[in-house]
Amino acid sequence: MTVPSELSGVWRGAVAEYVTAIAWMPKQVALFVATGAGEIQRIDPLTGTTQTLQLPQDRSIDCLAVSPDGQFLAAGGQEGTVQVWRLVGAIAELVTTLEHPGTWVDQLAWSGTGNHLAFNLGRYVQVWDVATDAVVTTLNFEASTVLGMTWHPTRPYLALCGSQGAKVWDGTDWDEEPVTLAIPSASVAIAWSPDGRYIADGNLDNTLTVIEWAMPQSPWMMRGFPAKVRQVAWSQPLTAAGAPLLAACSANAIAVWERDGDESVGWANQILEDHEGIVRAIAFQPGTMLLASAAADGWVCLWHKAQTLMQVLDGAPSGFSALSWHPQGRYLAAGGQAGELLVWAQPAPGKGFG
Repeated sequence: MTVPSELSGVWRGAVAEYVTAIAWMPKQVALFVATGAGEIQRIDPLTGTTQTLQLPQDRSIDCLAVSPDGQFLAAGGQEGTVQVWRLVGAIAELVTTLEHPGTWVDQLAWSGTGNHLAFNLGRYVQVWDVATDAVVTTLNFEASTVLGMTWHPTRPYLALCGSQGAKVWDGTDWDEEPVTLAIPSASVAIAWSPDGRYIADGNLDNTLTVIEWAMPQSPWMMRGFPAKVRQVAWSQPLTAAGAPLLAACSANAIAVWERDGDESVGWANQILEDHEGIVRAIAFQPGTMLLASAAADGWVCLWHKAQTLMQVLDGAPSGFSALSWHPQGRYLAAGGQAGELLVWAQPAPGKGFG
């Protein structure tokens, strides 16, 4: 089997405090980074230029997201404010500030089917329409604070998770009762597969739930994790069985699940245990099955086909806290707990780096 090219460093810098979130521009080699000090920076790693959107302040920025069309950046954090910038070339213009004092915004996500932005406000989630500059709906999760959210990749379905599992709303009629995906514990991480066929919930009781959307009342339950499942990630390519790979991190281990062609088997897993610290972030390279993992041990590990350790990257001695692939796949960025920010790249086909 062909092993992908190793990554080499193309940029290294630092921000004011630990990196909480990274968001790439979809069609430019430029990224935004947020910190625990409330700082937001735009960085162009190929030119080394930086732009400050927000200076450090007393409260953290915890979530960043660039809209799928690359026209808007959204940020939320401890202050309860959601800010939205319009992005034109290298210019970022603040166009909207939604204030919710006393509420910590740590989850937000853009819809893949239009510029609708969802963000959490305790037990509630609001969906904001960039075209009308108005909130189109407020959803009540009821059971607990919303701990995770994910949009269907091609349909206006929004899934939220928290205590007792997940709920899925249909954006064509927000007043309809949501589909409930119940579990006896709390879901703390959720992700819809890129093909829209599956939803995975990482749970507080050391389990992982996988739901096939066509049969939401017949979930698979994976057990045996050493701690809560912190994050889940799906591959874009499908296996021979017609399903994507699913990775889930728990403590210092990563479990990679593959659906078996035999329905009686369900899903089989492989455990990746080379990290020596808690795994903070995992992500599949877009378009491939190359899995990246960032951990508190100060390593970013690259796993060929999510099976074999291919490369170990370092540069954050106090540990890594965030990880993100560029949507086109060539560039990988990771942020550290002491404010380090590093960008690596694979060589372009038939070319060197640069």
